[in-house]
Amino acid sequence: MNDYYKKEYSWIMDREMEHAIFGDSGRLCVAFGPQNGHTYDFRNFGMIDTIAPWIEAGKLRVLCVDSIDEETWSAEGKNERERLELQERWFRYVTDELVPQYLGDERAITTGCSMGATHAMNFFARRPDLFGGVISMSGLYDTNYFFHGYKDDLTYANSPIEFIPNMPEHHPWMDLYRQSSIIFCCGQGAWEDEMRVDLQKLHEAFEGKGIPHWADYWGYDVNHDWPWWKKQLPYFMSNILGQP
Repeated sequence: MNDYYKKEYSWIMDREMEHAIFGDSGRLCVAFGPQNGHTYDFRNFGMIDTIAPWIEAGKLRVLCVDSIDEETWSAEGKNERERLELQERWFRYVTDELVPQYLGDERAITTGCSMGATHAMNFFARRPDLFGGVISMSGLYDTNYFFHGYKDDLTYANSPIEFIPNMPEHHPWMDLYRQSSIIFCCGQGAWEDEMRVDLQKLHEAFEGKGIPHWADYWGYDVNHDWPWWKKQLPYFMSNILGQP
């Protein structure tokens, strides 16, 4: 399997940003690590190995994105609006600068675990014109967990469990959602309590709009940790891409 590391200046972020890509052909999958994660988390914690058969078969390329969570979602005590505006710049960096470099004819997949699942679902829900599938493992889908009661247009825009129920039927995203593979899961073991609550809320949001999706609760022994995410990712990837 070929992998490439790249560091380049982003005009939107006004700084150098890095990313890595694994594989040379196949459908693009944009991967986000857990909270405060960085480019090689997916490789270093074994997630790339779990989906290597699809990469080596030429069916999948994985683009691992560097986060700025320490400056945004995790930067409690700093000005909320400034954190959110920086988050929006990062969002536009990914959608407008980074992904177009690698996007093929087919809409990309997003995936992530923990905070990365939050990002994966957020990118999919906000830009289904770019992303036609999502595998979200143990995510939170409401900015209130990170902004503790602060609300504005940007907290709303980054909370799928708020904006999806309010989306009008004539919105162009509705048809794109229905033409996508939407998968989100969590365990019912240690450190998954809040994720179970948000999984149910997101399930209700999609169900209320008649949008096909797969909301999957795993067992009471399934914790919020890498060993389970490494089982979940290939299991769900086979649902989207078939067997390698």
